[in-house]
Amino acid sequence: MQSLFSELVFLVLIILALVMLAQKLRLAYPIVLVLGGLALSFTGLFTNLEIKPEIVFLIFLPPLLYEAAWQVSWKEFWKWRRVITSFAFPIVILTACVVAVVSHALIPGFTLALGFLLGGIVSPPDAISATTIMRQVKVPKVLLSVIEGESLLNDASSLIVFRFALAAVLTGQFSFGQAAGSFFLVIVLGTLIGVAVGLVFYTLHRKLPTTPSIDTVLTLVTPYCMYYAAEYFHYSGVLAVVSGGLLLSSKRNTMLTYRSRIEGVNVWTVLSFVFNGLIFLLIGLQLPHIVQQLGDTSLGTAIGYGLLISLALIVARLLCSFGASLFTRLASHFITVADANPGWKLPLVSGWAGMRGVVSLAAALSIPLLTPAGQPFPYRNLILFITFVVILVTLVFQGLTLPWLIRKMRLEDKFAPIPAEQQELLIQQKLAEQALRHLANRSPHNGSPNEYLHNMRARLQLDTAFFSRALASAGSTQLNTLQHFQQLYLEVLEQQRILLQQMNRREDFDEEIIRKYLTVLDLEEYKLREKQLQPADPEQASP
Repeated sequence: MQSLFSELVFLVLIILALVMLAQKLRLAYPIVLVLGGLALSFTGLFTNLEIKPEIVFLIFLPPLLYEAAWQVSWKEFWKWRRVITSFAFPIVILTACVVAVVSHALIPGFTLALGFLLGGIVSPPDAISATTIMRQVKVPKVLLSVIEGESLLNDASSLIVFRFALAAVLTGQFSFGQAAGSFFLVIVLGTLIGVAVGLVFYTLHRKLPTTPSIDTVLTLVTPYCMYYAAEYFHYSGVLAVVSGGLLLSSKRNTMLTYRSRIEGVNVWTVLSFVFNGLIFLLIGLQLPHIVQQLGDTSLGTAIGYGLLISLALIVARLLCSFGASLFTRLASHFITVADANPGWKLPLVSGWAGMRGVVSLAAALSIPLLTPAGQPFPYRNLILFITFVVILVTLVFQGLTLPWLIRKMRLEDKFAPIPAEQQELLIQQKLAEQALRHLANRSPHNGSPNEYLHNMRARLQLDTAFFSRALASAGSTQLNTLQHFQQLYLEVLEQQRILLQQMNRREDFDEEIIRKYLTVLDLEEYKLREKQLQPADPEQASP
């Protein structure tokens, strides 16, 4: 146990170094982590660490899905619901069918049932890699929203396909009508269980005398309860976590205090960063274990199968993406759609953003070693190796070329009529005006003198006048002036920190009070950094 813990500590340190290297090279950190893990696998170190499917599905997957559900904008999710669901369900199923047909025709003795099993494994893209890249390159909001929304649902559809295909291989029987009915039952009841558990935890947050620490721990426990409850009844734990997470995310302002929200975000940011880092690094470390299990199949033949399946996946997703765009244009003649003319650039980029990840590898590892008859599971080792090759090819090849493709397409965000900097000025102006109206109603000018209220009112009036002028003269000059102000303000905050640290050396100042004001300065800098167009914190640029 001590040796395992020591290896995990060293792995975390390696992850930090590789992420910093990725930021230096301006690459998405999942790509660098997988390649780093692949390089480490040749050293013979960390041989005791293997990806166990139960660890991925029961420990890593629920919190990562839950955190993703909290990050997704429900407004954007609902606006693009048809596109998201088409990518998450029909396209995933069609991709699985393509893989089934290709693998059945390509691999001698490979049945259609085994093909659907492989298709269910490799069909869901991993959106962490795609969104990490897209946050480093300017892309339209619609593309990011669709990819993030798809990532919440595609794991569920692929794992359901995998479950039915596995049952068909093990029993030798398959009924399409029964499978279709069970498919919708698993989806609907999994969603309802997630909503029900979410309502239970919403009540706990609202009714119990919780503290910020208790609220944070409850949010950590919530996704596991959702996932385990749905899986216990053999329904979709993925959809349970997604539906419950979206529900609680929309209620965050009523069930959590401001301190709970701030502290919870910090904990979840660190947790998801470490979990994602471990997962991608462990993918690369699995190569020796997977190669050793190939058995009679030669390494060259297995690599060839993997490359051909990867090509089939890439082409199938691209065709499905263009097909979804064409279907949207046809449907716009009969129903109201969010975008009646998607064009060809967005479908091309979204189709290319189909990198595979750890869910695929964990699903392949969860294939049983033996059939119910006690015979070795057919082609298990080859399926596992093909899955690894697909992950490596799509993650590295598509991941490295996706930024180039995005820049080449010069995508325009036609659904953002107001520039981002003007939106920020307008929001701040409205907030200041609302504050002034409330002060006028609650504390008239002819009331008893209150210097604090007078100071607040004067500051808000200055802010309102400033934002009005800024909006009236919005342009490059005004933007440069704002950036100059932000830079000087950051320097002022740093000088104030230095002063507080000097005051802390004096015996007549309490260090606890000094730390309180250091935290205030940190919050001020955080707010200012959030308003800047280019975040200074690398982790904010590519979480």
